[in-house]
Amino acid sequence: MKRLIIPLILCVILVFLAINIKPITNKVANILENEPKVVIKPKNKYYRDYDFEFVQQTDNYTPYSYQELLNIIYSMLNNGWEKFTFYCPEEYSDCLDDIETISQDNVLLTHINNFVHPFNNFENIVTSYYESGEVSIEIEKLYSQDDIDKINKRVDELISKLITDDMDETTKIKTIHDYIINNTKYDQVRNETNESPYHSNTAIGPLFEGYAICSGYSDAMELFLERFGIKSFKVASSLHIWNSIYLNGSWKQLDLTWDDPITSTNEDYLYYKYFLIDASTLPSLDTETNQHDYDKSVYLELK
Repeated sequence: MKRLIIPLILCVILVFLAINIKPITNKVANILENEPKVVIKPKNKYYRDYDFEFVQQTDNYTPYSYQELLNIIYSMLNNGWEKFTFYCPEEYSDCLDDIETISQDNVLLTHINNFVHPFNNFENIVTSYYESGEVSIEIEKLYSQDDIDKINKRVDELISKLITDDMDETTKIKTIHDYIINNTKYDQVRNETNESPYHSNTAIGPLFEGYAICSGYSDAMELFLERFGIKSFKVASSLHIWNSIYLNGSWKQLDLTWDDPITSTNEDYLYYKYFLIDASTLPSLDTETNQHDYDKSVYLELK
């Protein structure tokens, strides 16, 4: 009987190996090579080909520092990818701990999000990581493809209607600044209850529905700045968000929300108090609420 059991066990082992030989050999090969494959997809059309001081575009997806992790996350968003997997090397012993810290810091992730094109912004981001060193990131984008198609058509129409070839950059910015403010009201209901019948937190609100909160104003403005080829990003404080624009060799601040004030009489006003001003001017204009108190360690261009 024992003579029959041993050959039977050997046969079972051989059958198991025959069925699983390919995945086993692939895994062994990866271990021996110590170079897991990272799949690189093409960048989408909303990729920005310029860097910032806080985060920079990278094509090296093997991180060896905390900053390189930030750059990988930024690059994934900037490239327009919805899924991406990379691997922590053994030499970076704190890699998974750093990934855990970053993935749980929603404020930090929001700051990184502000440096990419609005159409590459995430609404939700989920990071999974394993002891093997594998890190996978999946995002749900803020704007659907239907939203993007609809908004792009509207932006085309407005540029054709409002912008002429002889306008300089400042005039173009002022024209769109004025149009958005003159055709938009601040959505006080969403601000007070976090609920609204309008898509006022995105560019859809000001461009189609006539209502916006600060994120809607700034996204809408950002889309036009992109079309004009003007370098920009959004700046977020704990309570507010606005646009920062690189114009004539320096960074200027543009806040459509605060240039469209709420009045007790519901009258419409158009201000230029926050139109292309220096960041150093913000504190003196906002002494009561401090809504422009941004993180100077993140938005380094504003120093």
